[in-house]
Amino acid sequence: MKAAVFYGSGQQLKFEDVPVPEPKPGEILIKVAACGVCHTDLHYIDHGVPTFKKPPMILGHEASGIVSKVGEGVSNLGEGDRVLVPAVLSCGVCTNCRIGRENICENGVMFGNNVDGAYAEYMVAPAKDVFLFPETIPLEEGSIIADAVTTPFHAVVNRGEVKAGDRVAVFGCGGVGLNLVQVANAVGATVVAVDIRDEKLEWAARLGAAVTINAEKEEKVEKAIRKATGGGADVAFEAVGVPQVMKKAFGCLRTGGRFIVVGYSDQNIELNAGRIMFREMEVRGSLGCRPVDYPRVIRLAEEGKIKIKELVTNRFPLEDIEKALDLLRKGEGIRSIVIP
Repeated sequence: MKAAVFYGSGQQLKFEDVPVPEPKPGEILIKVAACGVCHTDLHYIDHGVPTFKKPPMILGHEASGIVSKVGEGVSNLGEGDRVLVPAVLSCGVCTNCRIGRENICENGVMFGNNVDGAYAEYMVAPAKDVFLFPETIPLEEGSIIADAVTTPFHAVVNRGEVKAGDRVAVFGCGGVGLNLVQVANAVGATVVAVDIRDEKLEWAARLGAAVTINAEKEEKVEKAIRKATGGGADVAFEAVGVPQVMKKAFGCLRTGGRFIVVGYSDQNIELNAGRIMFREMEVRGSLGCRPVDYPRVIRLAEEGKIKIKELVTNRFPLEDIEKALDLLRKGEGIRSIVIP
């Protein structure tokens, strides 16, 4: 089969022929329909973040496809089934899994990191972990639900605990940030979206943001948000992964507000400890999504309460994956998918 193979940071992916994987007992072989191109992959390719599996390996963790073959003992799926593959697999037996926090499983396995992923014609996955995909959602564009939509859902609903009537600020309107906007809007929050690109802010407005702020044109973003929200946001999300932006997101909160870190950075952030203590501020991280929430997100997409197809602004054949990665590096478009 054809695959885009990762050999190490600072190197382009190589489009090569590799063996088709064979499903083990309990696994399925999936013919990949599409895989979303995520900024996480750039951390491996450009920024020196190591993968758990040593290269060469196949990246890609945002996949949908069709079951091509079932391994021994698989009874819940059959050939021809449409499936969505979660970005991370949980073990089900560690302490975090047992208390319902499978997204931070102590033995979690991520596609395109711990094991080969979906920048290929075929991939294998445990049959127990994938989700049947309804005919009403386009299979190719629906691949982005695996991470770009479910991750924001978890951040908004579980970590942000956003309720109807809350005032929410979202910093960064890329693929993840825009889904933070639309999920927060879907649960009834009033959303203020912040970015440095007007075209991203236009998207945020189309997806439900009541107020948009261009951070390069506003001298004091925190002050502008406090004015727009009548005293400060109840919950603020940072989806960029930049410490200075995180500081601004924290600074826009009302007393007793909640700050959710969604963007990744390996740098420290500086927050005032006295303000956290005296005003009872909350600072929380958010990673991925619990398996139990995937069907809920799929249902929201099926019912049209969140948009999926519209967010896929670029489609590339797998052999042109470098073009998709270059768009991501430039911050252009919302989400690209590659199609083997």
